[in-house]
Amino acid sequence: MNQDQLLKQMLDFNRTIFENTLNTITLLQEQVERVTNSCLERATWLPQAGKTVINEWTNACKEGRESFKSSMDESFKKAEAFFADFPKDQ
Repeated sequence: MNQDQLLKQMLDFNRTIFENTLNTITLLQEQVERVTNSCLERATWLPQAGKTVINEWTNACKEGRESFKSSMDESFKKAEAFFADFPKDQ
């Protein structure tokens, strides 16, 4: 097996691991959000300002996760481009 194939397989493996892990984290965060929203609906003692803060926090988590995913996708593309341009005779 030459180095090009090995590097491509390593990148593909790492991308797959990343995507699977991120999907698992996404499912977990969505479940926690559903439970939190359910609790917030029943928490009549909690002021609206507190509920707003919790909702903003969950939105910040979503945006952070999406930003992280786009950053990692861009990094994988750059790594693939780097290894695609790598001289074949080395």
